[in-house]
Amino acid sequence: MWLELRDAVRTFGERRALDGVSFELEEGQIGCLLGPSGCGKTTALRCIAGFESLDSGRVLSQGRLLTGPGVDVPPHERGIGLVFQDLALFPHLTVLGNVEFGLLSLARGARRVRAEELLHLVGLADCADAYPAQLSGGQQQRVALARALAPRPSTVLLDEPFSSLDAALRERLVGELRVLLKSLGATALVVTHDQQDAFALADRIGLMRGGRLEQWGAPYDLYHRPCSRFAAEFVGQASFLPACCNGSGVLQTELGPLREGHETTVCGGLVDVLLRPDDVVHDDDAPLRARIVDRVFRGADFLYTLELPSGRRLLSLVPSHHDHRVGEQIGVRLATDHVVTFPPLDAVRSAGETSAAGTAARPPAP
Repeated sequence: MWLELRDAVRTFGERRALDGVSFELEEGQIGCLLGPSGCGKTTALRCIAGFESLDSGRVLSQGRLLTGPGVDVPPHERGIGLVFQDLALFPHLTVLGNVEFGLLSLARGARRVRAEELLHLVGLADCADAYPAQLSGGQQQRVALARALAPRPSTVLLDEPFSSLDAALRERLVGELRVLLKSLGATALVVTHDQQDAFALADRIGLMRGGRLEQWGAPYDLYHRPCSRFAAEFVGQASFLPACCNGSGVLQTELGPLREGHETTVCGGLVDVLLRPDDVVHDDDAPLRARIVDRVFRGADFLYTLELPSGRRLLSLVPSHHDHRVGEQIGVRLATDHVVTFPPLDAVRSAGETSAAGTAARPPAP
């Protein structure tokens, strides 16, 4: 395995910033730590880089122990590159000088050759003599990435690399960064609080909560097979529909049955079914009608908030040529490929739990 964090614990006073966190990345994979502020994702990054020490646990790179019992390799000897949140470019150095800065162990000529090679790879060969203040935000980000990659690190870490960019620029740069990292064959770990950035960039996402790793997996699995109600609500948009599971593999819901062909799990009693907006389909021929109580135009589609006859509300993603007014009744049906259920929220609260593990089908990973 290329990069591993095993059973990592890091405390600050009474607070456990990391509470037994474990995950791993294969060579060439892009991982992402996702979660709300204070969940521990940046602490994990800093412990891997060597800027924070673990109270217990291990950090390994290509099988080499970087942090563990009796071992704490200094940051500059770990072979790990880091792109800081504020990019930390030196304003008094040119672009070329910034990239050369991490290559001081090389002879002057070799430094220049390597720096020019990286600037060519990130598409900034023509900006070598410019200063950071003369560059756009996206260009500055590429300089910071080139500087981190110049010493040929085993892994590059990026801490909130898009936080200072406007929405339109960050959407473009997320795609560019993935293409660039993949073209270089780089293994990378990115910290972000933005799920769209994580979905667009990562091969593996780790959702963190209160110092623990809630779920680690492919973006597809976090969206369609969340392991907890927290994961379901944090990743994407979620609605929950009560259902009765009679033990026959069929869930009875207000929108009709979810049959065995839908990968249901045999159970008994009441459950909440997770529904994503794309699971609730507008169909004029459907017998069940729902009233539109709100709508958000998103260009290619509308996000409708629908009220069922019971008064329960669901979200539905509908192509924008289905332009209906608030107050209209439209036909709806379920079109679910992955059925994920949770204990009813009232039952969870009465048991004194803060979150509940979901019941999801486990088909082969895509």
